[in-house]
Amino acid sequence: MTTERRYDIDWLRVIAIGLLLIYHIAIIFQPWAMFIGFIRSEDALVGLWKPMTMLNVWRIPLLFFVSGMGLYFAMQKRNWKQLFIERGKRILLPFVFGILAITPLHFLIFQYYYNMPLSYFPHMGHLWFLENIVVYVVVLSPVFYYLKYNENGKFRKAISKVMTYALGPLSIAAFFMLEIGVVQPQLFELYAETWHGFFMGFLAFFFGFLFVYSGNAFWQTVSKWKWLYIGIAAILFGIRFTGYESISNMYLTTIESNAWILGLLGIGYSYLNKPSAVLSYLSAAVYPVYIIHMFVLYAGALLILPLDLHPMLEFAVITVFTFIVCFLIYEFIFKRAAILRPLFGLKWNFKKSGKATVETI
Repeated sequence: MTTERRYDIDWLRVIAIGLLLIYHIAIIFQPWAMFIGFIRSEDALVGLWKPMTMLNVWRIPLLFFVSGMGLYFAMQKRNWKQLFIERGKRILLPFVFGILAITPLHFLIFQYYYNMPLSYFPHMGHLWFLENIVVYVVVLSPVFYYLKYNENGKFRKAISKVMTYALGPLSIAAFFMLEIGVVQPQLFELYAETWHGFFMGFLAFFFGFLFVYSGNAFWQTVSKWKWLYIGIAAILFGIRFTGYESISNMYLTTIESNAWILGLLGIGYSYLNKPSAVLSYLSAAVYPVYIIHMFVLYAGALLILPLDLHPMLEFAVITVFTFIVCFLIYEFIFKRAAILRPLFGLKWNFKKSGKATVETI
């Protein structure tokens, strides 16, 4: 089985987290922002949420799929003890540190903005994603290592065969439908700290691993049929966008979500699987940026919303502020302070040249 660097998967991770930042900034301009603990602009941009409703059914599931794929590649050069130690350093340590030192920051900014008494409140916040990944790695590793040591068995051959058909990869939507039926979430896109988010992520992580495990058949199929998947997703989004509740439901949304993801995986494999200096930089930066982006965007809202600009200009300025400040913090603090690097998922690899390279989650 191949273990070469998959640049398309790196690109999809970078793009998904970039969209996550924009998505969270857009929440500031929704009337219901305060109900989920976000600073709220007095000038709503309800229309801004329309494109977000397309993103919110696949952006988080895509990250879980990609994380499962990443675990497959990590296992090729590590036994289970090495994998647990490496994932503990790279995920569990930043998660615990984030709960204690990072997520309380945006809560303090929220309190200050609304003239509330300031209080220190450790909580998971947006880092719930990391907790889920840790649990998935622990629970699924025995299964994954069994599959790894039986790569020539009947199961892999059967999976590879299924993946040769256009609807083979999309057939996994049946498992996500089952999850909807059992968990019965209030909203499909309500992932954070919910059982729906946990089990949906579990399935996405598991099938992300299986997709790579199945071999080249999967990648050839999604590359060949990528526009079919995008077309199916677009049609189902159109139905959901109209609001016809008698037609649109969460069972159909599972198909839409998986179709978007398969289409994006196919597009990535077709066009993005090549190295670049930009990707090397972004791949290293994206994990620390994900960890700190919430308190940075809250700080942006604190500084920019009182200026009483046009709401679209406020949205644009907060977006630019968030991206620039996050990358400045990464570039001039996290990269250069050795003591902070492991706390934000960065790892030193010393080469003979004496230079250090970064390996990210």
